[in-house]
Amino acid sequence: MKASIINIGDELLIGQVVNTNAARMAQMLTAAGIDVVQTLVCPDRGSAIADSLRLSLSMADAVLVTGGLGPTKDDVTKHTLCQLTGSHLVENADALANVQRIFARRGYPMTESNRSQADVPHTCEVIVNTMGTAPCMWFDRSHCANSLLDDDKVIVAMPGVPFEMEHLMQHCIVQRLRTHFHLGAIATRNVLVQGIGESFLSDLIEPWELSLPDNLKLAYLPVAGMVKLRLTAHGDSFDQLNTLIDQHLSRLYPLAAQYIVGENRETLQELVSDRFHANHKTLSIAESCTGGAIAAGLTALAGASDYLKGGVVAYSNEVKAGVLGVKTATLDEHGAVSEATVREMVEGVRQRLHADVAIATTGIAGPGGGTESKPVGTVWIGLADGNRTLAKCMHYSGPRQQIIDRTCNEAYAWLLREIQ
Repeated sequence: MKASIINIGDELLIGQVVNTNAARMAQMLTAAGIDVVQTLVCPDRGSAIADSLRLSLSMADAVLVTGGLGPTKDDVTKHTLCQLTGSHLVENADALANVQRIFARRGYPMTESNRSQADVPHTCEVIVNTMGTAPCMWFDRSHCANSLLDDDKVIVAMPGVPFEMEHLMQHCIVQRLRTHFHLGAIATRNVLVQGIGESFLSDLIEPWELSLPDNLKLAYLPVAGMVKLRLTAHGDSFDQLNTLIDQHLSRLYPLAAQYIVGENRETLQELVSDRFHANHKTLSIAESCTGGAIAAGLTALAGASDYLKGGVVAYSNEVKAGVLGVKTATLDEHGAVSEATVREMVEGVRQRLHADVAIATTGIAGPGGGTESKPVGTVWIGLADGNRTLAKCMHYSGPRQQIIDRTCNEAYAWLLREIQ
């Protein structure tokens, strides 16, 4: 089964808004075993939307559209769909009840413009969007009498608000597509690898990769300082597919065990959260060059308050000394970016925040500030657990954000390796 994605909006075309919908939709469809063959961005013009839909239908079985469903004059997606499907707008009772519920909950009066959100082409099937006022619309051959939707082809029109789209995709659309197109079972497994580059990893596991059966595919998904291996298996039985993945993963570990930090999660911070919840330990963080990014990655996940005591962004030497207890003599003799300083930082934050474990960073993220002895990309990371204090130096290259991201992933991976 093939799918095409159309994201509508002038703001997307001119770069005013980053088109995160395309990436997230493609990820969710691919994970469900649906082949994404095209992604288009088009302006809020009826002719452009119509042309994009016709092109996408010539290439794909399902076309997923976001945007242009609001109550303002530049939202023309519904009108375009009416023209293409030989339809007219009608007020849908379920969609209207949802709009009324949302405005009542917010305590706002509902205007006629808001009420028009419940107007939909009569040729569609409405899927109520409980997260917002614009309903999702499903078009297939059973509702459309003209030749736009030949055979079993489908158009799904969703709101462009990212969290509304994602909720609809996750809780309804993906499964409905799989049912409509009678797709077989699919099983996926992520393996998170850190400490080795993508090309080196590929060379290391090449014999194993070449031995994979035709229904088990491997994808390399590199992120800053790590690689996510995604195994996707297709077949008739979920149990059989998961057993197949288990069998082949057991042959991967002898080759790459030293670099594998976890499975079945999308990010390292998810694995860190799992680890600290499982071992009932607490964590504190002191950050200089990462500026709070390590803590932000963890607190973005629900349940962080169960184990994370807190963090200190010790960007200046005054804060390193006054808050974390780094000795002035240490800073004067060794500098802020040094083994001695990061050791005192990590010990200080663990003791002051009364945590079982602590992690700390100090470095030069650039683009300025480097010296011959400490060039841009020099980073020290410290770890303390009450019994030992460890420190290591990393040397990164690239722009500032990449250095920060790689430092964060190195810190997460080090916690996973050292804290059991």
